[in-house]
Amino acid sequence: MKSLPLIDLVIVIAYLVGMVGVGVYFSRKNTNAEQFTKASGTIPGWAIGISIYATFLSSNTFLGVPGKAYGSNWNSFVFSLSMPFAAWVATRFFIPFYRNTGAVSAYTHLEERFGPWARTYAVVCFLLTQLARMGSIFFGIALSLQALTGYPMSTIMIVVGICIVLYTVMGGMEAVIWTEVVQGVIKTIGALVILYLVVTGMDGGFSRIMDIGEADNKFSLGTFAPDFTQSSFWVVLLYGFFMNLNNFGMDQNYVQRYHTTSSIKEAASSVWLCVYLYLPVSLIFFLLGSCLYAYYQSNPELLNIIRMQVATERMPNGTAESIAQLASTLTPADYGDKVMPHFMVTKVPVGLLGLIIAAIMSAAMSTISSGMNASATVFSVDIYQKYIKSNLAPKESLRLLYIATTVFGLLGMVTGIAMIGVKSVLDVWWMLSGIFAGGMLGLFLLGIISRATKNAEALTATLIGIVVIIWMTFSAQLPDEYAYLRNPLHQNMIMVVGTLSIFLSGVLLTRLKRKVQPRQEVLINEE
Repeated sequence: MKSLPLIDLVIVIAYLVGMVGVGVYFSRKNTNAEQFTKASGTIPGWAIGISIYATFLSSNTFLGVPGKAYGSNWNSFVFSLSMPFAAWVATRFFIPFYRNTGAVSAYTHLEERFGPWARTYAVVCFLLTQLARMGSIFFGIALSLQALTGYPMSTIMIVVGICIVLYTVMGGMEAVIWTEVVQGVIKTIGALVILYLVVTGMDGGFSRIMDIGEADNKFSLGTFAPDFTQSSFWVVLLYGFFMNLNNFGMDQNYVQRYHTTSSIKEAASSVWLCVYLYLPVSLIFFLLGSCLYAYYQSNPELLNIIRMQVATERMPNGTAESIAQLASTLTPADYGDKVMPHFMVTKVPVGLLGLIIAAIMSAAMSTISSGMNASATVFSVDIYQKYIKSNLAPKESLRLLYIATTVFGLLGMVTGIAMIGVKSVLDVWWMLSGIFAGGMLGLFLLGIISRATKNAEALTATLIGIVVIIWMTFSAQLPDEYAYLRNPLHQNMIMVVGTLSIFLSGVLLTRLKRKVQPRQEVLINEE
């Protein structure tokens, strides 16, 4: 059991009280649904940019990225390199579209193009994606804070979750954005502090870190061969482009922010500010993972402690001999997520530890709070007011948003608790987001780009895409006699292939329909 020193405990409590205080402050402004969801369009673009950056920089980045870099290399950094390409498409086409329509929900347009089923399908995919995101982030923060405090992971998720629910429900979108501005600064400082401590604590300094990293191929971006069966450079680049296009182009978390600014230009500048901030900071987290790798390789006694800890968790009832044997077989990928929490427990001095814990909490709280607000907005606009009761009084609409925000926060906690025991939080998030987001993005691109596509072609294309996504996701479970039917591509390609399956199928079906219709008209005229 690790007991936090008093000064660190005071810092953590002050941070949590401050976040709730922000919610209380902005609660006075929340008199209607528009203020709760769009902050009445009064937020400056720079604040939106930092808030989007803070949403991107979740605990999946804060903990998962160093763990991934420790366990493998910098291959996942290619995801960040794809962001400028997706940002250009989003600012060029999507942001003007949303601002001109004025709809707070990103999915209203789908119903206008293809009918109610399209909107419902996208909403379900979005909500499942949000639960996966919030769950993985709850899990990430609990994984770290368990090492620092000794409390059960489920208890940590509940305590942190209650604080998030309080300030998100009371303060609405304005509280979410301004708390994210603070959280974005805190977690960036926290990352730099940890990096400084690792480098200064390393015998031989940064040059020694570079030598060990280069010797063990820790700075590789992956193979540049056109290989889509493994996590090559091109697989991650394609996945990153489509995933970031989904984020910037149709994720309610981001679309909702575009409406909080005063103009299209301000909204576009906020996206680019996010990119300019996230690219170098994500590189810092990969560098941190490589530095931790070199540090623990140089301190094998500390590394053995982590191996024994992971082996004990995997064999809670095992004998000392069997646990030690399992520990000797573990690879860096098996315990990468455990290394940074262990370093913080053992090497971060009193006073700074509280700041680091606040940074970890910031990493989780920023993304979860925006996810809760966006999920509640989508539920209110696209489900409740669509299918249950359309004419809500202002007080009813606001009360519905309060309840929905709370429910989605609780569901996120439950999802996080269900994830306890996974090996890599980043891998789990990437897999689940690729499954749920692929079909949604494909349908949306079809509606925006192929203007001639109608309801029947879009529905058929979506069904084809769903079949492809299900096959790519679950075909690995087929028995050996059906091995030839298994998906040969890497799991990150689910997002890419799923999106293209829907979009290209829809375009093809539309062209076939165009060719068939003139022939039918000729036959009718001849008769």
